[in-house]
Amino acid sequence: MLRKAIADIQAKYVRKDVPELRSGDSVRVHTKIKEGDKERIQVFEGVVIAYRRGTPGSSMFTVRKMSYGVGVERMFPVHSPRIDRIEVTGHGEVRRSRLYYLRGLQGKAARLHQEEGPSSAAPASTPPAAAPQA
Repeated sequence: MLRKAIADIQAKYVRKDVPELRSGDSVRVHTKIKEGDKERIQVFEGVVIAYRRGTPGSSMFTVRKMSYGVGVERMFPVHSPRIDRIEVTGHGEVRRSRLYYLRGLQGKAARLHQEEGPSSAAPASTPPAAAPQA
């Protein structure tokens, strides 16, 4: 009985605009911050080091970034009403689902190799064939 009531409440807050997230993705999370009686959008940009899937109320992802040489991690509930939008800016090439080993790395060692995607360059146009002269 209680589980059904919780599931009904969670169903009201399920987001439909959640992008496909994976560990290693570079993301930009736009969150709503309330200061006094004003509300503004704050952007947190970093790498997804963990993505915990579950029921809509319990699925979360952790984003890590370096700020002035200090590692900052923030956990976001996927279906939170405080999240304005989530942008995926790149896909890192990783073999793990939890990238906690990045906590011990610094500088260039903490970077992830970016996956090669489909080329965004326009296909080269073929020149028109010359008509034979008779």
